[in-house]
Amino acid sequence: MGPIQRADSRARVVDRMIALLERAAQAGVAMLVYPELALTTFFPRWYMTDAAEIDAFFERDMPNAATAPLFARARELRIAICFGYAELTAEGRRFNTSILTDRDGRIVGKYRKIHLPGHSEYDPERSHQHLEKRYFEPGDLGFPVWRNAGIVMGMAICNDRRWPETYRCLGLQGVELIMIGYNTPSVNSQKGAEGVDKRLFHSDLSLQAGAYQNATYVVGVAKAGIEDGHPLMGGSIIVDPDGAVIARAETEGDELITALCDVAACAFGKTTIFDFARHRRPEHYGRITAQVGATVEV
Repeated sequence: MGPIQRADSRARVVDRMIALLERAAQAGVAMLVYPELALTTFFPRWYMTDAAEIDAFFERDMPNAATAPLFARARELRIAICFGYAELTAEGRRFNTSILTDRDGRIVGKYRKIHLPGHSEYDPERSHQHLEKRYFEPGDLGFPVWRNAGIVMGMAICNDRRWPETYRCLGLQGVELIMIGYNTPSVNSQKGAEGVDKRLFHSDLSLQAGAYQNATYVVGVAKAGIEDGHPLMGGSIIVDPDGAVIARAETEGDELITALCDVAACAFGKTTIFDFARHRRPEHYGRITAQVGATVEV
């Protein structure tokens, strides 16, 4: 998806999502994946203190009045969908969330982002703010999978894609398709000289490595373009279980990319080099869950 400006209404955004859904139906698509925070601008770029201002970016129910037309049209077209949004629970908790439906428009899965990047207070040393730690709490649902249309599916969101633990937790559950939406600034707020080419390289690297090392398809979907004066990078790709990119977006606007994903292709990697039952040695992996920061002990 292209940029969503702060002034854009939910209705306008949902109309764009439905337009992509119609194009997907014409292309014979059975499942359509939208990006992280698909209903609003990427609001963590602003430091806000007013609760009402913050809450305006969050959804209390899903589906709700604004998104009901999207669910209805997806159900009519028999297309499963996956998209991200800011979730405000009845208890007042806030999460960066993604949901998955079946082809009948029923929500069958929910994931809440675990690896929150950025910071929680205004940082004058950054070229722009990235305040996800201010507006969201880490997800509390773990990394679940769901069998949807006979395929073992999992979800992750944005920064999750950079952490190998994300893919391995899903891989250990036999995942065959991982869907990852993201909103990634084109400029590193702490390393301005890095450039968009390197940022796209790191995104591709993470998605391709996760796919190959867990013998699964991975779909990475960006919200991109100039959003409220801030550039977001594109680079949406579909990766096969060998780690090869089989479809890539060419623009930073609303664009449909498609690929035929034959989940039978996951079997080879899962039964050979990445046959976890035969080759993993978890007795040596205790450090992964025993500590957080890196320590030098020599």
